[in-house]
Amino acid sequence: MIAFALALAAAAPHQDTAALDRVVAGFTGRSIGEDGGARAAIDPRLRLKQCPTVALSWRTDAHDAVVVSCAGPEWRLFVPIRMAAQSAAVVRAPATAATSAPAPSEKIIKRGDPLVIEAGSNGFSITREGVAMADAAEGQRLMVRVDGGKMPVQAVALAPGRATLPGWVE
Repeated sequence: MIAFALALAAAAPHQDTAALDRVVAGFTGRSIGEDGGARAAIDPRLRLKQCPTVALSWRTDAHDAVVVSCAGPEWRLFVPIRMAAQSAAVVRAPATAATSAPAPSEKIIKRGDPLVIEAGSNGFSITREGVAMADAAEGQRLMVRVDGGKMPVQAVALAPGRATLPGWVE
């Protein structure tokens, strides 16, 4: 985990997201939109409380997201990283003779759709119900508000009404 001091603007009540973008670029060594850099700029509409020192770390060993966090006041962001096309693995559900695969850009999940998130392997499986927070095509990631959960979870669209956790293959 690496901590970065950010200059505080005394008049600004909220954290400067452009400054956070620069810190993330320094951490990854890549600019926004480049392979290995943030996929997109942090949403400037976020109203995070000012943080004198942010901590940065990789979410996983796969370096697929940077975790930007503040201990006081307490907040945390996950900044997705753009992966090289040849190294990015996409989870896909196998096509069956009974169903035809949708076009690659066709959204199979719409914002507000009820979903079942499934994960498992031989001998165990777990499912949770939730609601899609965004549209997604097959194989795309989306955030899902899980019933009874405080924070949304990231999932990969498999089929209408079905998703899995990243890293789990059907």
